[in-house]
Amino acid sequence: MLAGLLAGVAAFLVAYLLGESKVDAAIAIEEAGHLAAGHDHGEEAPVSRALQATAGLGTGVLLYGVALGGIAALVFCFALGRIGRFGPRATAALVTGGLFVTVTLVPLLKYPANPPAVGDPETAARRTALYLLMIALSALLAAGMLILGRRLAPRLGNWNASIAAGAAFVLAVGISYAVLPGINEVPEDFPAALIWQFRLASLAIQAALWATFGLAFGYLAERALVPTAAPKEAVQPTS
Repeated sequence: MLAGLLAGVAAFLVAYLLGESKVDAAIAIEEAGHLAAGHDHGEEAPVSRALQATAGLGTGVLLYGVALGGIAALVFCFALGRIGRFGPRATAALVTGGLFVTVTLVPLLKYPANPPAVGDPETAARRTALYLLMIALSALLAAGMLILGRRLAPRLGNWNASIAAGAAFVLAVGISYAVLPGINEVPEDFPAALIWQFRLASLAIQAALWATFGLAFGYLAERALVPTAAPKEAVQPTS
C-alpha cells in the first residue's frame, strides 16, 4: 500500500501536468457549444474547477493507488514462486506488467478514454458496464493464458510454451474486440487532435502509476523477503 501511495503521487503529477490542460480545453468547447445553442447554464458547480484539478484529483488518485497496491500485493503473494524461479523484484515486475496489460491496456484499446463533452450522458451506464466487462474478460483470458502456458511447458519448453500462450491470449482478445459492441459518440466537429492528446495523457497516467508501483514495490518486497547478509565480525588483532 505504501508503494501504491508513491505510485499515486507519480500519477497525480502526470495527470496534473499532461491531463488537466486537455480537460480544460474540452470543457471550454462544451461551454462554447452550449452558448452557441442558446443554453445558458447560470448555476455554478458545487466544486470549483481549480479544486477539482488539485485536491479532488489528488485525493482520488492517491486512494486509487493505495487500493491498487493492496490488490497487487495479493496477486504478488500468489505469483511468488509459482511463475518461475524469479526473485521478489523480478516477480513484482512481471506481476505489475501483467496487471498493466490486463487491467489497463487491453480495455483502453477497445474503449479508450474520452474528454468531457464527448459521449451521451444517457449511455454512461452502458459504457461503464462494457468497460468493466472488458476488464473482467481480459483478466479471465490472462488467467487462461497462464494455465495454458504451464500445461504446454512440459512438452514445448518454457520459451515455446510462453510464446504459444501469449499468441492464444492475443487471438482471444482480438475475438473479444470483434464480438463486443463498439462505442463511437465523438461529435463530428470535435477536434480530433484534442481527443488523441487526451487519450495519450490517460495512457501516460496509467503507465506512470504502474511503472512507479512496480519499481517501488519490487524494492520494498525484496527488502522484506530477502535476508541481508550478516556483517562480518571484526577480527581482533592478536597481541
